[in-house]
Amino acid sequence: MSLLETKSLSKNFGSLNAVRDVSLQIQPGEIHAVIGPNGAGKTTFLNLLSGELPVSAGCLQFEGHDITRWSPDRRANAGIGRSFQHSAVFEDLTVHENLRLAAQTQYPKSFGMLWPAEGYTDVAARVTDVIAQLSLNAAESTRAGELSHGEQRQLEIGMLMAISPKLMMLDEPTSGMSRNETLELIGILRRLSERHTLMLVEHDMDVVFQLAHRITVLVNGSVLASGTPEAIRADASVRIAYLGQED
Repeated sequence: MSLLETKSLSKNFGSLNAVRDVSLQIQPGEIHAVIGPNGAGKTTFLNLLSGELPVSAGCLQFEGHDITRWSPDRRANAGIGRSFQHSAVFEDLTVHENLRLAAQTQYPKSFGMLWPAEGYTDVAARVTDVIAQLSLNAAESTRAGELSHGEQRQLEIGMLMAISPKLMMLDEPTSGMSRNETLELIGILRRLSERHTLMLVEHDMDVVFQLAHRITVLVNGSVLASGTPEAIRADASVRIAYLGQED
């Protein structure tokens, strides 16, 4: 059974068809990349999956359940986690504090004044585990606002990891990163894929072809092609519509 499946998913803004009849499947344990030129509908599609936007037509299933009308909170609680194009960390808090706040959302009683001290052990263990998977050990006590852009993006992904989603959807995770930061993040995402199913919206084709097991190409809100990296690289229509723009 697919972890996530969309069936003829569509989103209209008046007469504009931002997403049109998109059907795809994301299998457990895979890295699935969604690519396409500017205005292709990639971020709108993510917003439909996370519940930030209501669906105009079609349906969405997660672990076999119809979640088309579920709220963003209910989807998150079911195991769908999502990052955004722009960093969303708490700049005045340290790396550790950001991660702890994210982890605490999985243990609501840990926000209470009367929660016993031993109740924090699960939160602390989760924060320790996340930091070990990132490259932020030396910056654990550093304010998030003092981190480099690449480190902030790592921290945002770490906050997503702290809630242990079954599906992690990352919107342009390498945007604005230096080449070294990008290479470091590629390694982190590879390690993440051992525990999580990943869906990437990404403009960097080097990143996509290094990481993805399958790629879906959106053009004008519709699926142009979907398949293995080898099949997408060899597809003439994809090269004309998108990949050729990289030359």
